[in-house]
Parts: sequence; C-alpha cells; structure tokens
Amino acid sequence: MKKSKYEDMILRTLRRITRAIDLHSRRLATQFGLTGPQLVCLRVLKDQGPMTPSRLAREVALSQGTITGIVDRLFKRSLVTRDRSPTDRRSVTVTITEKGLDMIKKAPSPLQESFAHELRTLPEENRLVIHTILEQIVRMMGAEEVEAAPVLSSGSPVAPASAVEEFLEQDGSTITPMPEPKKPAKHKNLKKLKDPGSKAS
Repeated sequence: MKKSKYEDMILRTLRRITRAIDLHSRRLATQFGLTGPQLVCLRVLKDQGPMTPSRLAREVALSQGTITGIVDRLFKRSLVTRDRSPTDRRSVTVTITEKGLDMIKKAPSPLQESFAHELRTLPEENRLVIHTILEQIVRMMGAEEVEAAPVLSSGSPVAPASAVEEFLEQDGSTITPMPEPKKPAKHKNLKKLKDPGSKAS
C-alpha cells in the first residue's frame, strides 16, 4: 500500500503529544512527588467520596493490581486512609485525607495547564469532535484495552532517580499487554472544527 503524505505528519504529531505528557508527568514527580495516576485517583476520591479499590480502578480505567500499588503509596504518605468494613473484613474503603486535599490544591491539573485552559475555551461542539477523533485513533491503534496510565520514557533531564523508578514501576508493576491490532472501523467524515474566534454567519 502506498504511503500517505499525511502518515509522517500524523505520527510526528502523536510523538509531540506523548512527549508533552511525559514532561508534565515528570514535573509532577519532581515538584510534588506524585505520578499522574496518583493525582487522578486523589481527584476522584475528592469528587466522589470514599470508595472501594475495585470501584476506584473502574473510575480511573486502571487494573486492580495497579490501583493496589497506587493506594499503597498514597497511604504511606498519609494522603488516603484504608478502612476495613466491620461486617466484612475483606472489604476496604479508601478515603482521601486532609493532607490529600491540600496536595490537590497545590498540584496542577493532570493535564497540562495550558492545554486544559485552551480546551475549556473551545465550543462544546469542538471538544466533542476532538474527543471523537482521539477515540478513533485509539481504535485504529488497537489500544482500547490499554490502561490509561502515563508511561515515562528514560533519560529524564529533570526527575530524580527515585521518581523515574516509580514511573517505570507503573504504580504497581502492572502493565496491560498491547492487544493484537484490530482492523480500523469504518467511520463517517467528521465535520470541520470551528474557529472559536470566528463569528457565526
């Protein structure tokens, strides 16, 4: 099959996105001692209240093993508590602490601040189109079952060795294997993004 003129441009753009996420994740580790998944879990616990580790895993789209590692680390830093049910000792409830709430106030958004700001300024229709295109890219890559956890590449010029090791451990050393690539699903053409600064006709 002949190579598309857009192939290299799209792959280069994806690499830039991945690199930007890596750099932001390293900043979290260096300045706040948190990984991306840890911060996301704290935010979910803040917004939705106490919950079991299994429910937390579903809410943040990570495996049970990964969540176990995250909760262990957050508990050791007194950012969450783990309480066993008095009626069922096998059931554990995870609750964010005051220290965890303070950490959320200090830490930036899991997304880069500039991206989060720009995203909020876009019309709802544009945000929906961006989400649809990104979901389509996930399907094209056969990555529907891949965990939504950031992966840190080696050679960080900023993060200390301990932070690099924590990222490489993936908060519990649970990494979902990449599934076999699937054939891309047929899709309808998406409408062109509107310029948020343009006036309606």
